[in-house]
Amino acid sequence: MISEHASPLATQGGVDSGGQNVYVAYLARELARCGHSVDVFTRRDSPDLPRVVQCARNLRVIHVRGGPEQAIPKEALLPWMTEFSEEVLGWCRAQAEPYDVVHANFFMSGLAALRLRDELGLPFVITFHALGKVRRAHQGKADAFPEARLDIEQQLVRQADRIIAECPQDRQDLITHYAADPARIDVVPCGVNIAELGFGDGLSRDRLGLPEDAFVILQLGRLVPRKGIDNVILALSHLRHQLGIDATLLVVGGESALPDPVRTPEIARLGAIAASASVADRVIFTGRRARADLRDYYCAANVFVTTPWYEPFGITPLEAMACARPVIGAAVGGITHTVVNNVTGYLVPPRDPIALADRLARLHADPVRAQAFGHAGLQRVRRLFTWKKVAEALIPVYGAVCASPAADTLDAARMKAASV
Repeated sequence: MISEHASPLATQGGVDSGGQNVYVAYLARELARCGHSVDVFTRRDSPDLPRVVQCARNLRVIHVRGGPEQAIPKEALLPWMTEFSEEVLGWCRAQAEPYDVVHANFFMSGLAALRLRDELGLPFVITFHALGKVRRAHQGKADAFPEARLDIEQQLVRQADRIIAECPQDRQDLITHYAADPARIDVVPCGVNIAELGFGDGLSRDRLGLPEDAFVILQLGRLVPRKGIDNVILALSHLRHQLGIDATLLVVGGESALPDPVRTPEIARLGAIAASASVADRVIFTGRRARADLRDYYCAANVFVTTPWYEPFGITPLEAMACARPVIGAAVGGITHTVVNNVTGYLVPPRDPIALADRLARLHADPVRAQAFGHAGLQRVRRLFTWKKVAEALIPVYGAVCASPAADTLDAARMKAASV
């Protein structure tokens, strides 16, 4: 597996640390648990990182060079991908036993995968996690990725052996915007570790210092503008000042364990919005939290809210559902696939704080309905969205790629590479 900017060892919640990190980490572990040998290649962003980390039986994370050994925004990494690809290629060439298949994550990892196929004959599948054309349509000039991303993605769509779409909307976007061949797309969602999440012990609020009678709204994940946290703050203001409902918003995430507006500028922006909306005293920024702590935050909340403008999939709604929390999500992208309106929560338009406040008020007024939504979400996650089910769906895709007619040509390339 290749995941150039999203290390499976990173703590969730930073600007460039979110759903992709979780996807790679838990999928790799589940594949290893199934008996497959998995190496995950990711960029070395600190000189203190060891070359190889043995994470579990059959699973290693390999740090390779790709530019300066420091944190670099993913939007600025493309110039370093040639070096990154060379490093991955060098490692693969040195192995006594060749890999069978490459799973690239994100378009820049796809460049390395293309190099491995050209030089070593390795077939590859790719999960894009986000698509440049769709992102640009939603973010416009705020999208800082280089223009070259669009051409690279188009090339990868044409040349990947298989494409993994994370939800039906992702599949449709690939077909509509990139003319992808529907026969080469497999829809396989993200998952949740239901052993790590789930029902709490009833003491979550005590541990977090939250009053038992508070109505708590949770927003958790990367703190970037497109996540629409400003929309939640404005909904909180409407809830409090127009509907007369007191509530507290927990905002979990950031670049450090303390809510530092210097290291996480989005905290400063959101804090200013909260102040202008007269709810600064009801918005609590917690900073980044380790995954082991997340269950308490989910279980302490009355409702989980996520209203991004654009979301290719979104793992946090599933995590909240795994903790039996009702979810209010924006009716965009993968959220429309995971959250079932009026069954596991509500779907609302993005950037519509009035609609969001209305649904929050409904849950506040009807805790029995909120509990029913939470239990329905838990059952949906257990039925469809465990990492075990994700791995079981992907393993046949890997096998089909290795056994496809094109594999004969790739075998010839392998023999040529072995003779060099």
